[in-house]
Amino acid sequence: MSITATVLAVLLAGIFLVLGSAKLATVPAMRQAAAHVGMTTTHYRLLGALEVAAAAGLLLGLRIIPLGAAASIGLLLLMAGAVVVHLRSGDPAARCLPAVIAGALAAAHLVLLACG
Repeated sequence: MSITATVLAVLLAGIFLVLGSAKLATVPAMRQAAAHVGMTTTHYRLLGALEVAAAAGLLLGLRIIPLGAAASIGLLLLMAGAVVVHLRSGDPAARCLPAVIAGALAAAHLVLLACG
């Protein structure tokens, strides 16, 4: 695995470990975000669990490459869903930018794993 793929995996894992943990803990900002997009806190906690699982998959993927690839695919799908949810909620396109960037990083990680 390349150094770039390793750095991306660790970066993404760190981001989603923090964000997913905040959703799982239902911190006030995450409760507000859930309400803003019309989700229950239970659904938002489920998303948090998926994010934490993806972070774990990325870190385990440093040793088990197919697991890292699966985690990247999962994050890419989660981020695509986040963009759709934000746009359906009437958010401006700029509000989708963090999800787009995170999805692009997950896609780059996946490409790097596929290329070797």
